[in-house]
Amino acid sequence: MFYINGAWVAPLTSHDLPVINPATEAPCAVISLGTVADVDRAVSAAKAAFDAWSQTEPGHRLGLVERLLEIYKRRAPEMAQAISLEMGAPIDMALDRQVGSGARHITNFITAFRDFQFQRPLGPHAPDDRILMDAIGVVGLITPWNWPMNQVTLKVIPALLAGCTMVHKPSEVAPLSSILFAEFIDEAGFPKGVFNLVNGDGVDVGTRLSSHPDVEMISFTGSTRAGIAISKASAETLKRVSLELGGKGANILFADADAQAVERGVLHCFANTGQSCNAPTRMLVERSIYDRVVEEAKAVGETIMIDLPSKPGQHLGPVASEAQFLRVQEMIEKGIDEGARLILGGLGRPESHNIGYFVRPTIFADVTNQMAVAREEIFGPVLTIIPFETEEEAIQIANDTPYGLSNYIQSTDDAKRNRVASRLRSGMVEMNGKSRGAGSPFGGVKASGRAREGGVWGIEEFLEPKAISGWGR
Repeated sequence: MFYINGAWVAPLTSHDLPVINPATEAPCAVISLGTVADVDRAVSAAKAAFDAWSQTEPGHRLGLVERLLEIYKRRAPEMAQAISLEMGAPIDMALDRQVGSGARHITNFITAFRDFQFQRPLGPHAPDDRILMDAIGVVGLITPWNWPMNQVTLKVIPALLAGCTMVHKPSEVAPLSSILFAEFIDEAGFPKGVFNLVNGDGVDVGTRLSSHPDVEMISFTGSTRAGIAISKASAETLKRVSLELGGKGANILFADADAQAVERGVLHCFANTGQSCNAPTRMLVERSIYDRVVEEAKAVGETIMIDLPSKPGQHLGPVASEAQFLRVQEMIEKGIDEGARLILGGLGRPESHNIGYFVRPTIFADVTNQMAVAREEIFGPVLTIIPFETEEEAIQIANDTPYGLSNYIQSTDDAKRNRVASRLRSGMVEMNGKSRGAGSPFGGVKASGRAREGGVWGIEEFLEPKAISGWGR
């Protein structure tokens, strides 16, 4: 079933696809994959709804999103169960962080929208000029499997508030949470056609959305490879393309880093079983503390537990799919073959779990930045440790990557932190474990894409400025 034009409908033509529980390798649900015809039907519904929805009062749209937030919070345990089942997040983490991230994003967008100005003066030099912020039109939203509600809310909520109508394609690996989210949309009372959901793969549904002449914008989160394909498919219709792609974040540990820096870096890298585009997967360590840091990182890694997603507690679950499991195994083998020193983990499943896509938390030391494990996004619980001699060398290594999403700095020297942060080529820099504030833009540069999601920036991505002169007073 698909959610199109405000109702659950059967696909025109489809084939069934099992959703695999990564902890058991067995099907836990079956979805219908859509086709080009199903996408066309959803886009048609969104197009028909656009004029009325884009002209509603902003306060009305805000009220519906506020109602959606109430439903989202009330049904959070259901959402956590769906995410844990479909992509393997441990149930406590699924509720607190996976579902919790969605609630925080909705809340932050509501806050940002309350003071949002759709009509703005150009400036005192041009009193008769106005800038109107217009909804861009029908948008296609393509979301990944690793943080389902984090990415769904970062796209759907600002698009709704901006006045856009939309077609959402969730990952076929983890579609259950998005199907449940469509129920929340329905319960909140959004008008027919404003939000539409079509399950499917990238080849059929993703490509059709990207190339559809009535879709004005594509917002995509996923791999850099897929982002390139979407950009090419979108070029023929000159639509706006917003890409949030991969990363290979550097975590620079200077000799004056605080006592918790190593533990913080290891745990952050392995969080969500390493399946985060902004994970600090390259730990760059000043030579004078290198040996100590390697031993400390190993000790921290040895405390990390692996267990079933259905069990409560602070442990790691499996990676999300067989394809991802094989990818991580391939990269670990490359690291060994290239001569990196394996100090924790390695190939194969942990002894306690011979069924499911469980991966041994793995740490490589003595890595050079030319090795595959330092250059390619692995998307699993694999940390590489690289020594550096000087501040200048640390900056050079950090920037020597195709990616540019998020970097990290650990130092108690304020001036040094600020100096290094200003030279790192990434969309985000976090220092000494301080998280970015509410409404801060999430996004990168280079092969990490150029999107800026969250807060005012996230809303403006779905709007186009219209310049008007001679505005009547």
